[in-house]
Amino acid sequence: MNLFILRDGEAGKFSDGNDFVRPLIDAGVTDITHVAEWLKDVGVKFDAIITSPLKRAYQTAFIVSKIFNIENNLINWEELRPGRNRIEFYQKLSSEQLFKQESNVLVVGHEPYLSSLIGEIISEANASSHILLKKAGLAKIRITSQSAQTIHGELEWLLTPNIMKNI
Repeated sequence: MNLFILRDGEAGKFSDGNDFVRPLIDAGVTDITHVAEWLKDVGVKFDAIITSPLKRAYQTAFIVSKIFNIENNLINWEELRPGRNRIEFYQKLSSEQLFKQESNVLVVGHEPYLSSLIGEIISEANASSHILLKKAGLAKIRITSQSAQTIHGELEWLLTPNIMKNI
């Protein structure tokens, strides 16, 4: 399986005490649109898009799903909410029958959850990796093994939106 991990686009300021409903701002919509168009141009196809239910992540995922014409394969997972335990995500991912070894799955979420997730997946048992996923940044990981408790894989891409615009 290939996991594509996309950080949500730039959102409005956190001011009213409710981080869960912050929408993307115009610059965030533009960045995510460019990222999705670049992915489509380089021939990537997704079998599913899994997103945090927070507004800015859902908007990010929805933009990608529209560009790829796969709105029916957009799935909200509570396991991607900020502060959730990554083992819950691993358990759900490994138990899903719709994902096969050759699946391409896009995961959309937030920081610092996603950078920690990437670091944990690509690190060996006693190693640690520090990864920083920028706003609208994208990672591609080829999963080499998975269980209900862990996922291991190889980092193939770690790209910023600016890099994707200039390729």
